[in-house]
Amino acid sequence: MRAGAWPDRSSVPVSKARKARRLRAIFKIVHHLPAREVAYFEDEIDIHLNPRIGRDWMLRGQQKLVVTPGQNRKRYLAGALAVDGHDLLVVQSERKNSDLFLALLEKLRLHHPGAPRIHLVLDNYGIHSSRRVQEFLRQHAGRFQLHFLPPYSPDHNKIERLWREVHANVTRNHRCTTIEDLMRRVLWHLRREACRRRGNRPINRRAPRNAQVAA
Repeated sequence: MRAGAWPDRSSVPVSKARKARRLRAIFKIVHHLPAREVAYFEDEIDIHLNPRIGRDWMLRGQQKLVVTPGQNRKRYLAGALAVDGHDLLVVQSERKNSDLFLALLEKLRLHHPGAPRIHLVLDNYGIHSSRRVQEFLRQHAGRFQLHFLPPYSPDHNKIERLWREVHANVTRNHRCTTIEDLMRRVLWHLRREACRRRGNRPINRRAPRNAQVAA
């Protein structure tokens, strides 16, 4: 499948050679862009009110207590991390659907009004190639080019590492009792990370109570 084509929904496994060729084609494009074009890694993350349980720091002889709220609630984020690592954009939603992905595309479009083309390296998740997304891309002909990774290639999508850091630093063993409180912490963490990547020093070291947006 050529870089930028719609993903292959076939269940036929991709050979190692074909996978390697596809990856080379994608990264040749995004690492050698024409002037003013930009490229991002894109992916989604699920945020659960019920905490992820894992290893954590605690004083010797003490056991950290993690309270499970019971009824789980979820929020979803879609993020775009610049291929050079210096820019991060994030949107959130209560549902993981085409609206979430379209909100990110629109944010990227407004963030780069002068870019003749915005490239996205992403996986084959269904919301990335829905009819509504295809219609959006037709309406903005030429502004976006989607480069679908081969199946099972998370190590080649750098934003996956950022999501792992979110779980390690925020959602794992958290003690938030509401999804709103948890999302404030997640978005604060991402906003600090965006500032760090852009070279801007964050103003506060503590999470503000009313942080609503990231990047």
